[in-house]
Amino acid sequence: MLFAMTPQEQAPVRAPEFPQNVNWIQGGPKTMAELKGRVVLIDFWDYTCVNCINTLPYVKEWHKRYADAGLVIIGVHAPEFSFAHNGDHVRASVAEHGLEYPIVQDNDYAIWQAYANRYWPAHYLINHEGYLKYYHFGEGAYAETEEAIQAVLKEAFPEAVLPPLMDPIRDVDASGAACYRVTPELYLGYQRGQIGNVAGIVPDKPTTYKDIDKHAEGYFFLEGDWQLTGESSARPVGAVGESKLHVRYMAKEVNLVMIPPYGGGEATVELFQNGTPLATEDAGPDVQVADGKAVVKVEKAGMYRLINNRELDTYDLTLSTTSDGLAMYAFTFTSCLVPEA
Repeated sequence: MLFAMTPQEQAPVRAPEFPQNVNWIQGGPKTMAELKGRVVLIDFWDYTCVNCINTLPYVKEWHKRYADAGLVIIGVHAPEFSFAHNGDHVRASVAEHGLEYPIVQDNDYAIWQAYANRYWPAHYLINHEGYLKYYHFGEGAYAETEEAIQAVLKEAFPEAVLPPLMDPIRDVDASGAACYRVTPELYLGYQRGQIGNVAGIVPDKPTTYKDIDKHAEGYFFLEGDWQLTGESSARPVGAVGESKLHVRYMAKEVNLVMIPPYGGGEATVELFQNGTPLATEDAGPDVQVADGKAVVKVEKAGMYRLINNRELDTYDLTLSTTSDGLAMYAFTFTSCLVPEA
């Protein structure tokens, strides 16, 4: 969905200054005062957010295309989960995605609040005089955003020679692609999560859960030993047997935010769909299928792409682990399809 503004729609809004006590991962510190005369694009993101990850290739390309023309991109990393406050995690993600523009870590949400922001990702375009000219929330509208970048650059630098608008990077971003209804994002802690177990829920303590074997869409169901925290469902140290988490969902693709045990070490999770090991043809990029097992290895804190179904449908997913200390935070589901030629 596109959220945009023009000067005719509301009075000019001056971009807020960056706080002095934030941590710059790279390329900083910067101030809006020193950037006056340049065009600035603020990109709010989180390295575990699938929508942010899908947007990053466009942000990277805009940096390459327009940095020499007067555009400065500032990535503002606002963590959705407590573990994402760790600067090492953010730096690793910046390196993994090859981000070369300035990145600031907004752990206390000071910049987020200054912009009254509510979304991941969110883009705010500021002209050479320091006024907000355009904004967009969420994925999509890449051509419209690039058009706005070019318009504001032309306003600042009338003689600038700018390239044609870039082509869509992914097929699902091209004209004709369609996105269908999916199960909403599903958090796996008691603060925001929808736990389907109807009895025996114990916050913040290791507990053995019983599965009711009737799974409604939009809820998660625990079976075996788990510790339910405000943000996550984690297998406690000293757990016995398998810890299983069940989800009924509608989507083509499934992603899950997980972290390995604290103190290091690798965790493994087996995936079952509709009662059988996840098929190779339905496995996401982070899943290995061999010897009749579908397994994801959790070696770092972040988002894992678990499933890319051949067909958009409703499925029953079970995750099983015996790795003490593994924590699961949130599922995201997507179903954008490209029509067959």
